Amino acid sequence: MLAKILSSAVIGIDAYLVEVEIDITQGLPTFTTVGLPETSVKESKERVKAAIKNSGYTFPDDRITVNLAPADIKKEGTGFDLPIALGILCATRTISQDIISRYIILGELSLDGRIKPVKGSLPMALAAKEAGFSGIMVPYKNRLEAAVVKDISVLPVKTLSQAVDFLRGFTRINPETVDISSIFNRHTESRADFSEVMGQEHVKRAMEVAAAGAHNLVMSGPPGSGKTMLAKRIYSILPPITFEEAIETTKIFSVVGMLGNGQALVTHRPFRAPHHTISDAGLIGGGHIPRPGEVSLAHNGVLFLDELTEFKKHVLEVLRQPLEDQTVTISRASSTLTYPSNFMLIAAMNPCPCGYLSDPRHNCICTYHQIHRYMSKISGPLLDRIDIHVEVPAVPYREMMQEAQAEPSKAIRKRVAAARSIQTKRFEKSTIYSNSQMSSRHIKKFCKIDGESISFLETAIEKLGLSARAYNRVLKISRTIADLAGEPDIRMDHVSEAIQYRSLDRKNRLA
Repeated sequence: MLAKILSSAVIGIDAYLVEVEIDITQGLPTFTTVGLPETSVKESKERVKAAIKNSGYTFPDDRITVNLAPADIKKEGTGFDLPIALGILCATRTISQDIISRYIILGELSLDGRIKPVKGSLPMALAAKEAGFSGIMVPYKNRLEAAVVKDISVLPVKTLSQAVDFLRGFTRINPETVDISSIFNRHTESRADFSEVMGQEHVKRAMEVAAAGAHNLVMSGPPGSGKTMLAKRIYSILPPITFEEAIETTKIFSVVGMLGNGQALVTHRPFRAPHHTISDAGLIGGGHIPRPGEVSLAHNGVLFLDELTEFKKHVLEVLRQPLEDQTVTISRASSTLTYPSNFMLIAAMNPCPCGYLSDPRHNCICTYHQIHRYMSKISGPLLDRIDIHVEVPAVPYREMMQEAQAEPSKAIRKRVAAARSIQTKRFEKSTIYSNSQMSSRHIKKFCKIDGESISFLETAIEKLGLSARAYNRVLKISRTIADLAGEPDIRMDHVSEAIQYRSLDRKNRLA
């Protein structure tokens, strides 16, 4: 007796189809799983056996062989429980092979026959649609994220007996549907707002420029100057996430099992703030069983690194590739995985070990060698990849006590959205969407400056000792500043402001 059930598994953040073959022959009662199963897949035999018996069906006392094809890819997770159980019932003629072949099936079984949620149901639903299947059977708690995929029937099931009764034609399961527009309309305004930040107008301006062009930014200032407070409010001025970006982000969260209960889509840009004790695998991704790291969880959003100099140097250095390529490649002996990592890096740091270098109200007690050792934790190549450097001084008492309310995030976000729309139109025929992603070819085409600005920029480069990469960053920032002003051409004042956002280059040059 042979049965074939189609299921799915995830590699990276994309899914592929898995054919679950069940062969039942006479012999001593054994249950063997082949096809490179991980431990969690091998253990499914105990869950499947108990679930079938406790649901009122007969478990065959014969030799059972389960093959997961393709056999050259390692299978992991608990999503094969339901396909294996239904395959056994199909092989024993409880379910028709013709009917079960129409669906992709996934789900974890508990011992009493209840079906538990699995990771990655969204990419699995996308794989089922691309393969041309009429429907996908998913655990009830995974129904909303799978139903985001249009033109495929998503059948949510709660128990093994419900799935069997449906496949035998005894009951009906209504396909799950979701209203995408209503999901996005439920997006609430951010609680954190720039109107709560008194003073620091030049820092707010720098963050507005960063948000408008998706530029990376690092803040340097004494303790208590508001660096963290400002950083936690930057996502309140970012443009709303698009549906395509929401799908990409949700796939990552689905694969790692971080979608909330009943959540269909990630409808806001993620904001990730890992602690400085994080490992390189935790930040970039990897592990024995590779999984996305913080840079991928921040895809289409913000990665905030507070106390930047407290991170281990080798951890910071692995940021170079994702900052440059917007992807992370993890290589193992058996496979190579690529995760997306298109994020805005926002970092905060103190200027020295005691934190009070250049603070007029406190005396710095650090020696030159201590400061040099402290700053050397951040390499020049990494700083080159951060577009905007801004100093955050302590806020004067008068500014903290002023009664006038600061500009709210809503007003800033309106200007940011206008600048982003200009960039969307500018790059509509290319694969990029913001000024920060421009290559040398785009810079030559869209960042032309007049002779006066060229002379000014040349002088600044010589005095600051800027690298070729930093020079391109200045031009990109100048283009974003011009977009915020609604100017088609880059003017002298735009270039001048952009150069002011390279403060760490000036400090390193003086040192």
